[in-house]
Amino acid sequence: MLEEERFDVANLADEARDPESEAEGAHPLFRDVPSSVGFKKLRKRLLREMRETIEQCRMARPGARWLVGISGGKDSYALLALLHDLKWRGLLPVDLLACNLDQGQPNFPKHVLPDFLTRFGIAHRIEYRDTYSVVTEKVPEGATYCALCSRLRRGNLYRIAREEGCEALVLGHHRDDCLETFFMNLFHGGRLSAMPAKLLNDEGDLLVLRPLIRSAEEDIAKFSDAMTFPIIPCDLCGSQDGLQRNVTKQMLADMERRFPGRKQVMMRALSNVRAGHLLDPALFDFAALSPAMESSDA
Repeated sequence: MLEEERFDVANLADEARDPESEAEGAHPLFRDVPSSVGFKKLRKRLLREMRETIEQCRMARPGARWLVGISGGKDSYALLALLHDLKWRGLLPVDLLACNLDQGQPNFPKHVLPDFLTRFGIAHRIEYRDTYSVVTEKVPEGATYCALCSRLRRGNLYRIAREEGCEALVLGHHRDDCLETFFMNLFHGGRLSAMPAKLLNDEGDLLVLRPLIRSAEEDIAKFSDAMTFPIIPCDLCGSQDGLQRNVTKQMLADMERRFPGRKQVMMRALSNVRAGHLLDPALFDFAALSPAMESSDA
């Protein structure tokens, strides 16, 4: 896609609806939210972070259609609400389709998401695929389900995006997810990689977007609590003790308690890579380095 076709969020900032204006109403999702100064500041901060990410990565093409993955957790609810907030303000010129993949977990409350999405007039698609049975059949006893479950879910969401004419799958991963993934790859995968805000899938026909990648999980949790979203827990598969992600999350939380602000510093580091100070010859031509030699007439 041509770069000039991409939508410049920042250039429309002055023309958009004022985030603090009450006169023009709000998207239905926000009509009964707290009126406290604290909530307004939180909402404004999350919107700003999302806008900056969308603009920096040139995510939004006018007229495009996005499939927004909705699991029923706090992150995906916040993602959906903030995207609709930006769209209502005239800052996101794309069509949004919310999608929940019911994977057949025991006791999954099938009515919660359709009722919520219908109540607020949000376009959506609910898809049923019993991937839970596949996971429980394939994963050895005592092993965790998350990796295979995630792969099957992603494959189905790609399929749905194609069927719905969407150019992007939008996910609710945030700053803490990104840092946890970085350290898991560092400790267990032997590589330096995290979660990008924007990537192209292996087939090259769909974008994966993470507009909340700069936002702190703590902020998203506070936002979701204030919005009183009907949260569906992520433990429907039963106890999954010993997940490496949980261990990494606890490590980062402890680090943040002892050294406040470390997460934000680490996140900045992921945007400030010095390839010549690492060890990967595919990224930097170490072999070509040589000292400058003075010429001699002798």
